[in-house]
Amino acid sequence: MRLSAAIASQMRLLMQLLADALRVAFASFFSKVGYGRTGAGAGTALSVTPVERKVDEGRAQNEMTTPTSVNYHFTRQCNYKCGFCFHTAKTSFVLPLDEAKRGLKLLKESGMEKINFSGGEPFLHDKGDFLGKLVQYCKQDLRLPSVSIVSNGSMIKEKWFQKYGDDLDILAISCDSFDEATNQLIGRAQGRKSHIDNLHKICSWCQQYRVAFKINSVINTFNVDEDMAENILQLNPVRWKVFQCLLIDGENAGEKALREAERFVISEQMFQEFLERHIGVPCLVPESNEKVRDEIMRFLDCREGRKDPSKSILDVGVKEAICFSGFDEKMFLKRGGKYVWSKADMKMEW
Repeated sequence: MRLSAAIASQMRLLMQLLADALRVAFASFFSKVGYGRTGAGAGTALSVTPVERKVDEGRAQNEMTTPTSVNYHFTRQCNYKCGFCFHTAKTSFVLPLDEAKRGLKLLKESGMEKINFSGGEPFLHDKGDFLGKLVQYCKQDLRLPSVSIVSNGSMIKEKWFQKYGDDLDILAISCDSFDEATNQLIGRAQGRKSHIDNLHKICSWCQQYRVAFKINSVINTFNVDEDMAENILQLNPVRWKVFQCLLIDGENAGEKALREAERFVISEQMFQEFLERHIGVPCLVPESNEKVRDEIMRFLDCREGRKDPSKSILDVGVKEAICFSGFDEKMFLKRGGKYVWSKADMKMEW
């Protein structure tokens, strides 16, 4: 009996080791095949910054991931032509509203607390109403603590704030320069419209309709020597997220790419010098390429310089899909991924 028990114990251990080896092998394989800022096929993607938790089950310790904060790139279409864009318009597909809601509900049930809608340009589809309905659903039906949007700002109208503003916590507008000529060189422009004037207009609407205002900037060869401190301090966003220009194979680099972003790339040293020049801006949140880690509701992994997608959460559920997202909890926290993201908790002076 003792011998049989010992053999059984050894067999269980062997099977556990084999399962672990297979899990690592499959994770390694999938990390080399879809991305995390969005994936293959159609146009809607999920980049995720989950929180990893360890749960004891008897003597075994299994790792589980919770998609606490999710970026949903539901469209690839955009009216700007930014030369460094890493999520290009390879398709015009947008997931139907009901299916999008179903995926968001699955994410909420798996622990999502913050959703960020992006693109492409998210206000382009259905003149912003599709986006507004998703915002309302996430806040009113799913009761998420934080709902945010990243936009270039060119398509936003005041009536959108009047209809959907109550349910939006944060609106981030992308602005890479406070010089109109530089924005034109980058491609962040539409005709002769002033991107900077529009930025100020949206900032005032955010104040009026009680939406926290945020600015995102991609630092590249055309703006790396610019001093933006005075303008940022004047606009006073709750966060100024500063990214180092990133190359993603098949998106803005490589033979199949729709952009050629190599000429926009700066070194880590140049990026650090830009950050040092703006050290006096309290809302600055930097994100270099060393810290960066989505198509039909897929999690994406960009660790290998590509956008490698998991299976869709609509097909396999959140837990299975997120296993291949390449999440690094320590890096997520290090780059300021967890912060006060509900406007109810921000203590804003409207």
